[in-house]
Amino acid sequence: MSAFLGELIGTAILIIIGGGVVAGVTLNKSKANGGGWVVITLAWGLAVTMGVFAVGNYSGAHLNPAVTFAFAITGDFPWKDVPMYILAQMLGAIIGATIVFFHYLSHFKATADQATKLGVFATIPAIRHTFSNLLSEIIGTFILIFGLLFIGANKFAEGLNPLAVGLLIVAIGMALGGTTGYAINPARDLGPRIAHFILPIPGKGNSDWGYAWIPVVGPLLGGALGGLTYKALFLGEVSVFLWITLAITAIIILLSYSTKDQVEEENQSISA
Repeated sequence: MSAFLGELIGTAILIIIGGGVVAGVTLNKSKANGGGWVVITLAWGLAVTMGVFAVGNYSGAHLNPAVTFAFAITGDFPWKDVPMYILAQMLGAIIGATIVFFHYLSHFKATADQATKLGVFATIPAIRHTFSNLLSEIIGTFILIFGLLFIGANKFAEGLNPLAVGLLIVAIGMALGGTTGYAINPARDLGPRIAHFILPIPGKGNSDWGYAWIPVVGPLLGGALGGLTYKALFLGEVSVFLWITLAITAIIILLSYSTKDQVEEENQSISA
């Protein structure tokens, strides 16, 4: 299996299980309806574990452009392979989201709320506030990359690393995911959001493109900072990219803070 196909399949597995649990918990007439946040975070953790077990030997199982970008900027992954990996991850996410849609087709028809339908595919913040939402995604992805690196530094049982990574995802979801739904992965949000835009979902409303940049930019910045900070603190390797990334992140955060968006409650209308 090629690395491209590995990333595509692994990311599709991630979205089938992760998006599938959100559909099961939130869509009407599902037997899992009302399962709650604990069920969702546990399933997302297992989704990552299964994806890593499936393709880790073929591609390294990044399954996330923020991981690929972070590893490249720290010098642990070749830049020439970054576009190919991200393309595979995006395609896998779109395919996974499409499979979830057809699996739950009758339940999409039975659900009227447009935000609930979009939430199966993409993240929606609990309170819509650009600065807070962006900061949440930066922090969550910083912890993700930081955690991946210190898990990888321990050789006690490498065969269990996928399980440890899955538990890290569960921990991030339970501790930090309540603000934005913790995308912490541009492909996890943007790929399914594209699928939501394209697919003939009954009464779906719009795809909330105004928010879509946050779960892309936030994870990329947070992931890069996580990788570069780990290198600086644990390995004593201080890169010029750390200072550049810190400066760019500070500028973007300040610009987001200065925006005049209104704080809005969850379940605001996302219809056109």
